[in-house]
Order: sequence, then C-alpha cells, then structure tokens
Amino acid sequence: MPRANSHRANGPWPNGPNAGRMPRLAQGLDSRYFAPMSTNSLIWINAGEPSGDIHAASLLRALREREPGLRAIGMGGGALAAAGCDIRFPMRLISLVGLTEVLSGLPRILHLLGQVKRALMAARPRAVVLIDCPDFNFRVARIAGRLGIPVYYFISPQVWAWRSGRVEFLRRHARRVLCVLPFEKDFYAARGMDVDYVGHPLMDQLPLAELDATPVDQNLLGLLPGSRRKEISALLPQFARAAMLLRGRLPNLRLALARAPGMDETFLRQFLPPELPVTILPPEERHRLMRTSRALLAASGTATLEAALIGTPTVVAYKLSALSFAIGKAVVQIKYASLANLIMGREVLPELLQKDATAERMAETLAPLLADESALAAARAELADLRRRVGGPGATRRAADIILNDLNGQAGQAGQAGQAGNVRA
Repeated sequence: MPRANSHRANGPWPNGPNAGRMPRLAQGLDSRYFAPMSTNSLIWINAGEPSGDIHAASLLRALREREPGLRAIGMGGGALAAAGCDIRFPMRLISLVGLTEVLSGLPRILHLLGQVKRALMAARPRAVVLIDCPDFNFRVARIAGRLGIPVYYFISPQVWAWRSGRVEFLRRHARRVLCVLPFEKDFYAARGMDVDYVGHPLMDQLPLAELDATPVDQNLLGLLPGSRRKEISALLPQFARAAMLLRGRLPNLRLALARAPGMDETFLRQFLPPELPVTILPPEERHRLMRTSRALLAASGTATLEAALIGTPTVVAYKLSALSFAIGKAVVQIKYASLANLIMGREVLPELLQKDATAERMAETLAPLLADESALAAARAELADLRRRVGGPGATRRAADIILNDLNGQAGQAGQAGQAGNVRA
C-alpha cells in the first residue's frame, strides 16, 4: 500500500479499520477536528508559545483586514482564539523548555504530529503559516510540503543562535521567510538566502504613546518570572530572596508581579514567602507594570524585549536543567541570551544565567538601578537607542501583504512590501 494511503487506513476515516474512532489526544474535541473544509479562504496557523500566540493573533487580524472572508484554523492559545482562529490543538500540548524536557515529551509530540497531519489532510488549507517554535514547526513544515501546501514562516526561528544548517531546511520547505530582527536579513544573505525583513510586531502591540505618558513609580520593582511552570519554579524563589535582600537596604521598595496568561496565582504564591508583600497583577497589566516600575527582574524571553522597548531597565535571569544548559553552551553560537542585547551588540540588559542566577547576584545587580539616579539614567538612554534601531509599527501589516500577495501571484507587490520593512530597519 502506498505510504500516503497508510495514514488513511489507520486514521479516523470512514472506511479504515479505525472507522469512527478519534485519536486519544483528540477525544473531547468536536467532529470538526477532521471535517473536510473549503480551502479557498482557509489558512492554517501554528503558534506554540505565549509570545508566538500574541504575534499570530496580530498577523491574523492583519490578514483579515486585507481579506475579510479569510478563515483560520490551527494551533495556538487564547490570543489567537480571540482573533478568530479555530484552535484545533491547544499550544499547551507542546509547552516544553530545554532539550532534556523535549526528549522526555517526544512520544507525545510524535503522536500529536500524526494528528496534525491528519487534520491538514482533511482541511487542505490554502497555506500554512508557522510562528517561531522550530522544534515542532519544522516538522509541520515538512508535513505541509509533502501535502503540497505552501508554507510561510513568520517570526523566523533563531537559526543564527545555533544549528545554522537549518537555513537549508527553510530554503527547501518555506515559500517565504519573514524576519523581525534587524540583523537577520544579513545573516540569511550571507548564506545565500533572500528573506523579508518586516520589522518587529511588538511595535504594533505595545501602546507606546500611552505608556510613555504614564509616570514611573520610583519605589516599584517589577517581577516577571516567566510563562512556564518549570522556569517559574526555578526562578521565582530566587526573585523573592533577592527582593527580601533589597528591601533590607531599601525599606520603601514595593513589589508587583505580572502573571503570564494561563498561570494561576495560587501556583505563584507558593514561591513567595508570606512576609514578602507582592501584588500579583493579571496578564493584561504586564505592559503597565513594565512602564511604572523603576526597574524589572525578568526571566529571559520576549518580555525582556517588551520591557526594553518600553524603556525600563531590566535584569535578565534564566536557569535550565544542568544537562540542557551544558548542551546549549556547547552548541549555541551567540554571545547574549536576550534579544535586546543581540540587537544592540552589547549588554544593555544585565544577564544572570544558570549559576549566576542567584538571589545575591540579582540584588547586587539591581541595587544601582534602584538607588543611583545616574546609573538609572544611563540605562534608560541605552534603551531609547534600542527603540530607534527596531523601527516603527506596521510589521504584521507588511507580513500579511507579503503572504497574501504571494498567494495571489502578485510577486512584485510582495517584494515591495518586504522592502518597506527593510527601509525601517
């Protein structure tokens, strides 16, 4: 039996031996999971983590501005669902951190990929749009390619950080690659690949004019411990101890924490000692917290770039399992962990990684920002320069134009849309 038909025979198809049965992970979902759909106005969007979910939602809204009848299905979270995507697979199914964590979850991921393939075969979307998350999305790209579905990669994976050979994978499997960091276009060009630089979608999502007019609370330290349980359990106890040390020196210091989407306050409280007063804010208050805080202590991730663009000095911390960190140190080809530092080419956000991510080092690094006006002013000046380098808004609109123009065969217009992003860099 041909390979393509073997999936039909083993899947939830009318004539196969498993007719009428749904895969175990899909149980509880309605019958639309594998229902055939019209492909003329349908795209598949895959986002696998919270920041990608937000970027995917912005892109979907921009796509619908161009084509109001466009429909979307795929993988994502609450933001993408709120933008109108029919979420067939919740992104929490692939919420893993570090190589060892990915390996332990591999059987479940492989099972999920089988389900995604069957869903793509049934839906036959007009295109697949992938948002970052390369360890999972590269496999989706390969599946889509074998089904003859064009793939667009928005938020180019960080192939410049490690495994740069994956550029060749993108060359073969992605119809267009859309980058959001200023240095990425040159990176790909040096490897013989032309990509589109569109600017960073955060410049569309951050209400910078409103935030710039919001006053800073000079006694407030903001805490951003991450979006995943493992990183929170590794970092938040150290954040709390650092705060205790700082309050010993700065008795007027107040603390507030913005929880990530889907993160329960009860889970966070177990890492905070009762004698440490911390206000926990909902996810939608995170940008306001970033602005009103005099300084921030944050887990490495997209939130640190948001904070940097808002203009608040931030100390970045992160911990992985010992094995994941050892492997990462051997293969990662970049000097910094945070995007702000990579864009600037120097450490504008102090980084405390792995063995340095201790309460004592955090308190020591934060103290000048909280007590020394000249140190605070110098840090803010660096961040103002970062915002100028990233450029202005319009990234998701340019990305939507490139995707839809290319799908509609308007290559010239797509190229012009990509160039518009380059000019802003």
